[in-house]
Amino acid sequence: MMNQDEQFRSAVKNRKGRYMNGAARLGDVAKELMESRISPQQARFGSIPEIWNRLLPEELRRHCKIAGFSGGRLKVLVDLPAYMYELQLCSSELLCELKSQCPRAHIKKIQFVVGTMGRD
Repeated sequence: MMNQDEQFRSAVKNRKGRYMNGAARLGDVAKELMESRISPQQARFGSIPEIWNRLLPEELRRHCKIAGFSGGRLKVLVDLPAYMYELQLCSSELLCELKSQCPRAHIKKIQFVVGTMGRD
């Protein structure tokens, strides 16, 4: 499996032959990366936030947000320690539900972190 750097180099290399001066247009490379790398990931992990929001009561949902997902670990940012404690108490049930409803994501752990949540 290629890492992101290798994929970028491959995309650029494959595009080089299409232009007389050997340069690839950035828009074409970005589009190719979106189609080959980001879109499949979105399809695989896109439902996690939706399911997360359905699982949590409104009170808890207002005090946390998903900050990232990497290596099977779902990182959740929580604005206050009291809410982090509540989320930790129900983390095994949340993890079980996320695993059952998002099996392709291969979620192994939920990590709660207290921090500042930027509001949209």
